[in-house]
Amino acid sequence: MLKALLSLTRPANLVTAIADVLAGMAIAGYFLVQNPAPAPVGWLALATVCLYGGGVVFNDVFDAELDAIERPERAIPSGVVSKRTATLLGVVLLVIGIAASFLVNPTAGFLAIGIAVASLVYDRFGKHHDWLGPVNMGLCRGLNLLLGVSIIPEQVLPWAWIGLVPIAYIAAITMISRGEVHGGSVTTLRVAGLLYALVIGCVAALAQQQQQLGTALPFLILFGYYIFPPLWRAVREPIGQNIGMAVRAGVLSLIVMNAAWVAAFASFPLAMLVFCLLPLSRLLAKIFAVT
Repeated sequence: MLKALLSLTRPANLVTAIADVLAGMAIAGYFLVQNPAPAPVGWLALATVCLYGGGVVFNDVFDAELDAIERPERAIPSGVVSKRTATLLGVVLLVIGIAASFLVNPTAGFLAIGIAVASLVYDRFGKHHDWLGPVNMGLCRGLNLLLGVSIIPEQVLPWAWIGLVPIAYIAAITMISRGEVHGGSVTTLRVAGLLYALVIGCVAALAQQQQQLGTALPFLILFGYYIFPPLWRAVREPIGQNIGMAVRAGVLSLIVMNAAWVAAFASFPLAMLVFCLLPLSRLLAKIFAVT
């Protein structure tokens, strides 16, 4: 039962959410502050885990009937977890996520509310729209990055536009994922590849602006190495299995992209600490579903 409840939260993905907020903190300059307080880091890490977990739990709640056909092995359609229990779990996680954010500051709290609303809108409505769905899903990640930035509230407005980068990246992954069960479109996969390249270019440009391109470059190279080969295999043979592998690689590689952000705005050692979250995420991905 416990494993089934955990599976609803996509544990491997939760690690990527922590990497998001750490990257946001680096962008805000928090790690360059003398003797930064650890408590806000802990609260925001807890907040993002609960917000992301609550969002994906509701994804399975709303998709229970469809999953009964396409993914009957999942916790809710298999009957291991009731829809009522899953709904309660989702509510509790979202409430904890919002409360933990308000313990940091009001800006973080309101961003957490925005993340919760955006995730519920996606789960119930957004995913069914060709263009709104990918943008909606990307918005959740963009706001999550800004949740990290909000550790220094006055940095949110100057860096608000940077949330567009994860929006573009997650939109690309969401576009790809629609072919995970029945196969996908080569055109869609190629557009996703262009968005991937655009994201790498944006991070590189910002790293150069921060005079940290040399520090961020190893992580950007690794990022490209992890995401492009699976995508290319899917382009060559757009069957469900290949597309699923491309989606999985894209989600887990968020950690590498976030390490590049940290390298660009903080330091190489801190970026390596974020990068070290990748083995944990990969290990959890062997035990629990990623998508």
